[in-house]
Amino acid sequence: MNNVEQAETVIRRVLRDHGRLNSDVSSLSRDTDLYQSGMTSHASVNVMLALEGEFDVEFPDHMLKRNVFSSIESIQRALGELTATA
Repeated sequence: MNNVEQAETVIRRVLRDHGRLNSDVSSLSRDTDLYQSGMTSHASVNVMLALEGEFDVEFPDHMLKRNVFSSIESIQRALGELTATA
C-alpha cells in the first residue's frame, strides 16, 4: 500500500468515526459530496480535528472552508499540501 492509499484509508476511517454520514464510507467514491451524504458543519469540525491528530498537521485559516472538506479527494489534496510543506 502506498502513501496515497494509506492516507485515503485513514481519511475514510476518520469519516466513519466522526463524519456522521448517512451511508457506509467504504461505498463512497473519492469525489462524492460528503455534505450531501449527511455530514453537518459540526461533524466537519470533528473530522478536521481528527485529521489534524492523525496526520500531525494543522489546517490554516485559509483552508477552513466547506469545499476543503467536501469530498475524500479534496481532503486528501489539502492534506497533501500540508504534509508537503511540513
